[in-house]
Amino acid sequence: MNSLHVSSPVRKRLKHEHRIFWTALLGGLPATGLAVAFLWLGPYNEQLKWTVLVVLVLFWLGFSFAVIGKVRFPLQTISNLLAAIREGDYSIRARGGRREDALGEVIIEVNALGENLRQQRLAALEATALLAKVMTEIDVAIFTFDGTQKLKLTNRAGERLLGRPSERLLNCSALNLGLADCLQGESSRTMEIMLPGGGGRWGLRRTIFREHGMPHTLVVLTDLSRALREEERAAWQRLLRVLAHELNNSLAPIKSIAGTMTGLLKRKPRSEDWEQDMQRGLEVISSRAEALNRFVGAYTQLARLPEPRLGAVDVQTWVQRVVALDTRLPVAVEPGAVLSVRADGDLLDQLLINLVRNAVDAALETKGGVKVGWNRTSPGLEVVVEDEGPGLSNSANLFVPFFTTKKNGSGIGLVLCRQIAEAHGGSISLENRKDRSGCRARLRLPVQ
Repeated sequence: MNSLHVSSPVRKRLKHEHRIFWTALLGGLPATGLAVAFLWLGPYNEQLKWTVLVVLVLFWLGFSFAVIGKVRFPLQTISNLLAAIREGDYSIRARGGRREDALGEVIIEVNALGENLRQQRLAALEATALLAKVMTEIDVAIFTFDGTQKLKLTNRAGERLLGRPSERLLNCSALNLGLADCLQGESSRTMEIMLPGGGGRWGLRRTIFREHGMPHTLVVLTDLSRALREEERAAWQRLLRVLAHELNNSLAPIKSIAGTMTGLLKRKPRSEDWEQDMQRGLEVISSRAEALNRFVGAYTQLARLPEPRLGAVDVQTWVQRVVALDTRLPVAVEPGAVLSVRADGDLLDQLLINLVRNAVDAALETKGGVKVGWNRTSPGLEVVVEDEGPGLSNSANLFVPFFTTKKNGSGIGLVLCRQIAEAHGGSISLENRKDRSGCRARLRLPVQ
């Protein structure tokens, strides 16, 4: 124990190559000492003894220094490689590495480590460049704050929202920027914000991440007002197209017939059946005027949907009562779970009547059947109306007001159905059946 304690500091003070040198000297000492002993004990003259002794000692020292060189050079090479990797230079490679050689395998592995780090750095740089490009171009305001609520990063949309360049925004507190409310409360919500670059309704998303071990807060603000305005504009454009189409369908024949009737009155002499022509023209004008009246009435009905008066509605009684109203075709009922919903019974009747009527209309075209069923799902109640009709040829405009493929349709039935469903916190969807031809309508309502 004492010898180990004494020799340990000495070992720590010696360099690695010095230890190799002394090891080589000690390794050659027995052979050199034996050769010297034979030399001095043999019948040789003094000059030969000293000459051989000097040669042996020089060879012994030269061999020891050669061993140091063989050890030092590859270690220095590996050290230079690792230093270059530490400094971020992954382009330097060592030569001479070969398999089935301990030192060669170390060199090969260090070269492979440098190549892997180079590939990873290249991928990281590309990902960082892509992230920076996305953050710059995305139309969403992004902010990051440190633990003291000071701004550390923002993108171009954030600069526009705050009305200042990022150089003047960084290290400013969230309170001075008007974003203190974004760092408090629920992490995902809708809020009203008034900032120098704009105001209105914004969608907030907030999360925590770490950078250099310190917590930071990421805040993402999405302008909901713009999206709502664009959606509203698109809805108005669709509605105006339908309105213009319907008005033109009625006004064009009225204008044409009015011109024809004016010509009949100006004609001298008049034909014998001019009164009959006038009568038919007036009938067409009256018919188109009535169609316009119905169209305006349908629009009024669509725009004035009453607020639901909630009450207990037994699902089985409701479905069976509505199905019995349409006598054109026997409608099969598949009973489901016994349950009731809180809803307006009159509005639900109107909704299901429209769905069943559409299903029967489609089934009569192909002489197929109609089936109505319901079941309890995890979100609530699901009512399914299936028909064996021709299916949906165009599902893009199903819920566009006044769009219809029926000859005498008003184009508001499905729109009313969706409004009624959404007024009760539910939804409605239509899709073609995959198992056979026909359509499937799904009504989903919450169950309290």
